[in-house]
Amino acid sequence: MVLQIVVILVIAIIIGLIINFAFIDGVLQAPFADAFIAFCENVLQLDYYAARNAYNVLFQQNKPLWLTVGFILLLLIIFYIALSRFTRYFNHISTSITMLSDESDKEIQLPAELDFLEKKLNDVKNKLEKRARNAQEAEQRKNDLVVYLAHDIKTPLTSIIGYLSLLDEAKDMPAEQKEKYVAITLEKSNRLEQLINEFFEITRFNLQSIVLEKDLIPLNYMLMQVADEFYPLLAPKGQKASIKMDEEINIYADGNKLARVFNNIIKNAISYSEPNSTIEISAKSENNQTIISFTNTGKTIPPEKLNRIFEKFYRLDSARSSQTGGAGLGLAISNEIVQAHGGTITATSSHEKTVFTVMIPTNS
Repeated sequence: MVLQIVVILVIAIIIGLIINFAFIDGVLQAPFADAFIAFCENVLQLDYYAARNAYNVLFQQNKPLWLTVGFILLLLIIFYIALSRFTRYFNHISTSITMLSDESDKEIQLPAELDFLEKKLNDVKNKLEKRARNAQEAEQRKNDLVVYLAHDIKTPLTSIIGYLSLLDEAKDMPAEQKEKYVAITLEKSNRLEQLINEFFEITRFNLQSIVLEKDLIPLNYMLMQVADEFYPLLAPKGQKASIKMDEEINIYADGNKLARVFNNIIKNAISYSEPNSTIEISAKSENNQTIISFTNTGKTIPPEKLNRIFEKFYRLDSARSSQTGGAGLGLAISNEIVQAHGGTITATSSHEKTVFTVMIPTNS
């Protein structure tokens, strides 16, 4: 477009020079003047001097007027060309936005002058497509999980009904056998409760925002209490939890929700730690930040799995069904709770050591 404007301006200057220098010292010099006089002689039947006088009156004496009119016309032409170009630009942009809204698979293409905008629109398009894929995958995982849980609920429920029916029908059942059936029924009932809780967990996670009720918490006692609660799960595999803190640390946080974070991390560590190993828990305070680390010994987690470990409904071990594992929400909810405190939670894994690190402001 710049080249077109330059060409038009050059033409305008040439026309102006032709008009301006058509007469030099009273002598006709320009072909335009010759052509005009010839027109007057041949068509209007004027003699040479009358034609020359007409040219002088019309053009030589009105040069400023004709130059002004010429330049106005040229400016109008330039404006029309520029407006047409901008109109085409807006049409291209409008088409591109329509492609975004329609989620078209085609790549957005714009004129070379709008290359910067083309790149940005394609970046936006790619991000929207990625978000849509992630949302669809998350929804599919959620739906699959709900189906699995609904199916798994039938198993313990069927067992509970079956054993209770036996106990009800066989009034004279031996005490030892009755005790065995009661124990099995209780175990299945606990599993049923766990599955139902996971259903509620899914609903709360998606529909309810996290509201914190903060208070001053002695972190030392809190970690000791959390670790002690896991003794029944640690003992059968010869595992233990070790707490290392060089100082007393008090943090301003929601104790119940923070305990839930620690519970989820330790439960995960127990599931994936080797037998007879120690889960090391440490805490320290630096620059108004409290850093709590949980280290367990076990199989190294591959980077591609480690990057997804805090996603909703993601299970580290896909071989574990809902019969033995959770809903895949524990670490995702932990991440949400820590972020609500203004902190971060990260995980690293190498050389058969996995470390979860929780960092939250001490006085948030």
